[in-house]
Amino acid sequence: MLCANIVKQGFRTMSTFRLALVQLAVGENKSVNVARAVSFIETAKQQNADIVALPECFNSPYGTSHFPKYAESIPDGETSVALSAAAKKNNVYVIGGTIPERESDKLYNTCTVWAPDGTLVAKHRKMHLFDIDIPGKMTFRESDCLTPGNTLTTFEAKGCKIGIGICYDIRFEEMARLYRNKGCQMLIYPGAFNLTTGPLHWSLLQRSRANDNQLYVACVSPARGSPPGYVAWGHTQITNPWGEILRELDAGEDMLVADIDLKVVDEVRAQIPTFSQRRTELYDTVWKKN
Repeated sequence: MLCANIVKQGFRTMSTFRLALVQLAVGENKSVNVARAVSFIETAKQQNADIVALPECFNSPYGTSHFPKYAESIPDGETSVALSAAAKKNNVYVIGGTIPERESDKLYNTCTVWAPDGTLVAKHRKMHLFDIDIPGKMTFRESDCLTPGNTLTTFEAKGCKIGIGICYDIRFEEMARLYRNKGCQMLIYPGAFNLTTGPLHWSLLQRSRANDNQLYVACVSPARGSPPGYVAWGHTQITNPWGEILRELDAGEDMLVADIDLKVVDEVRAQIPTFSQRRTELYDTVWKKN
């Protein structure tokens, strides 16, 4: 049985919407993974969700050896077709976690966003590739297989401007600041931190980005799998603009549903007006790509 952990913040108004974050268990069968995701989207709709977000690499095991095998084109690949249909059937926005995307001879780690009518409204390719080496604990190089994206990605839904990042992108505070400069009220990061960096930084980074930029931050992880292979930390989380954790899942497959109140964004920014107090005559964060 699917279980939904729900946190409510009062009655829903014109400034609120309901967000569902799906912590999906991912196996080796792509079709089963996709069908499982669609099932959660339907369950989220039953919980009156307006926006449903899936985790990083939800249709494929996470790993450079898997990406070429599971990669597909967007928007006509198997996973895209299924997400488009699910968004339309359930009349919800679907933030499609990430999938390995193939375009020509390149592979990307890509998040798609689908409108309630089934149209593709945004596509974000992971900008910062996960290349790390922690001796004795963790070595991983996405750049051995993937190409980085070069664009920021925003869209508007239910009166909220949302910026998209993917996993390792959250470590780069400049990217979050640029989204705040663009007027975002929420950042959503499908991500799959591991058992080394997860306990140390997963929650810390989310609270930091939320506090620094006075917006909501949601990170959506796959459920924790079993070795061998990459093991995700789990702990899907939603954090408010005060830096408070509203709800956090554990490690298993589950779904978090939260009512998001955009008035809290305005409240925090009015009471602690750091945005207008920045000394931009001395320093600034700028987007250089034309």
